[in-house]
Amino acid sequence: MTVTQPRRGHLSLAYSQQPTHYVCMGISGCGKSTIGQAFADSINGIFVDGDDFHPRANIAKMSAGIPLTDQDRWPWLASIVDYLAASTAQQQQVVVACSALKHAYREQLRQAPGNVVFIHLELHKDTVRERMSQRMGHFMPVSLLSSQLATLEPLRDDECGITVFNDADPSTVVQTIHEQCAAELAINPRLT
Repeated sequence: MTVTQPRRGHLSLAYSQQPTHYVCMGISGCGKSTIGQAFADSINGIFVDGDDFHPRANIAKMSAGIPLTDQDRWPWLASIVDYLAASTAQQQQVVVACSALKHAYREQLRQAPGNVVFIHLELHKDTVRERMSQRMGHFMPVSLLSSQLATLEPLRDDECGITVFNDADPSTVVQTIHEQCAAELAINPRLT
């Protein structure tokens, strides 16, 4: 069963004329891409994978088992913000899979025009490790899991978002996301 942690909503999204963008965040292997795509489909939004915005140098570092530094991440996050800005200008709603591990990274993502809501996907470390070891063709090695866990800063009270435990099938998790957005953030993702 999917268990959610209560979150608080701090944005008056209902009054905005700009699209709401959703960031499926969390450590590698927690299901950001799978849930992000399913959620985007449920709201007729566009799904993008934040990994596609990494410069080659970042991918090479991670492939070699070297954790990224903040200096590595800033240009990557800026590219995502630029994409969200262009999407906002076209009135397109986007769901992006992006680790967004630190509060500072999420603050940069919030610089995008429009509304930005974070969906923090959590999963047991052992399950994540198993998922990562079974992935084919992904550059992120299991050896970086500990680094990601050490870097992860949970959502703060001043951030608009929800935390969802991703232990069910994608359709159930997506339904939980819709319910939590409505109950805790007073938004209906299908209407934003």
